[in-house]
Amino acid sequence: MSTTPLSVLDLIPRSSGTGTAEAARNLIDLAQQTERFGYHRYWFAEHHLNPGVLGVSPAVSIALVGSATSTIRLGSAGVQLGHRQPLATVEEFGLLDAAYPGRLDLGVGRSIGRQKPADGSTVKAAVSAYTALRGGGEHDVEKRADNGLLLPKQYDFTALLKTAGGKVAAFLDLLQQPGAYTPDYDSQISDILDFLAGTYVSPGGAPVHAYPGEDAPVQVWILGASGGSSATVAGERGLRFVAGYHHSPSTVLDAVKAYRAAFRPSKYLDEPHIAVSADVVVASSDEEAAELASGYGLWVRGIRAGVGAIPFPTPAEAAAHEWTPEERELVRDRIETQLVGSPRTVADRLEQLRDATGANELAITTITHDHPDRVRSYELLAAEWKRRGNW
Repeated sequence: MSTTPLSVLDLIPRSSGTGTAEAARNLIDLAQQTERFGYHRYWFAEHHLNPGVLGVSPAVSIALVGSATSTIRLGSAGVQLGHRQPLATVEEFGLLDAAYPGRLDLGVGRSIGRQKPADGSTVKAAVSAYTALRGGGEHDVEKRADNGLLLPKQYDFTALLKTAGGKVAAFLDLLQQPGAYTPDYDSQISDILDFLAGTYVSPGGAPVHAYPGEDAPVQVWILGASGGSSATVAGERGLRFVAGYHHSPSTVLDAVKAYRAAFRPSKYLDEPHIAVSADVVVASSDEEAAELASGYGLWVRGIRAGVGAIPFPTPAEAAAHEWTPEERELVRDRIETQLVGSPRTVADRLEQLRDATGANELAITTITHDHPDRVRSYELLAAEWKRRGNW
């Protein structure tokens, strides 16, 4: 029987009542603990302007945990290319590979970047381009995969414009130089691969070499939420692909289907290789896990209301919130696809996710208010996964 490695996707959350220093200490401790539990990779996301999520730079985060660990692979899931240059990204990961050789994964994803507007604002142009490139089918009703995996009604990303247009504009203004526009995504991936291989040639015909970075044995991954351009680019270039069930559950099957359809063997891979992410909370019982996960709804509500990810609430803070029907609908898809329960309950649902998507690996993101509960969740899951022979 083939195995399915588990990895960690860390957003570096901050809990209510705590500060940045404690979150940083927790980050290092969780990396050390999950390495001991047997997790395969430790990945960092990139988010900005979120009071409760501190993962603003995957490269910096990797540097923080690299010297505190020794065997677990370290990487990004992912670097946001909407406002980053391929050269600087390759140089950063090249330096990290020199410090922690043979352990680096460079996961890159699309993000909202300033687009040249045909008309209207750059914010609308950016969101319009991002939405169009997501692609995939329409998911305006709840569905189930053949094995029962829930594919909820799709969240309307453009609804964020109504509540967070000003924040999106600030994001574009603060993270990109004045007058700068985001290049074509496929060309950015080409540049990254060429810099790593030492074959980059400038538009003017001059060879350019990335030092550090050139010839670094970095695994390149492409992140995608649907059947749009990211999945196609990953497949056509024969790269590893990450599909996000944890943040876009309705379109995860679109993403893996498009990737497989576009896949061409390459010097990187002979056949498709997929990791799928999932939100998970594990405790000794279903009831205990549900209590630990109870702040998740408020956390998602903050993101979709335009506030950003809030410091993760305590169960008492979550219980005190009076939900409106509109709020419940706003977060329902994420609540229903968070995998919460005892080790047996969650492992059953992870196997269902793996089988529906054909995932080669699973990336687990877990947030609870108290750090020991978070560590314990990863520990319990690892033990159950090994018991089943999945590892």
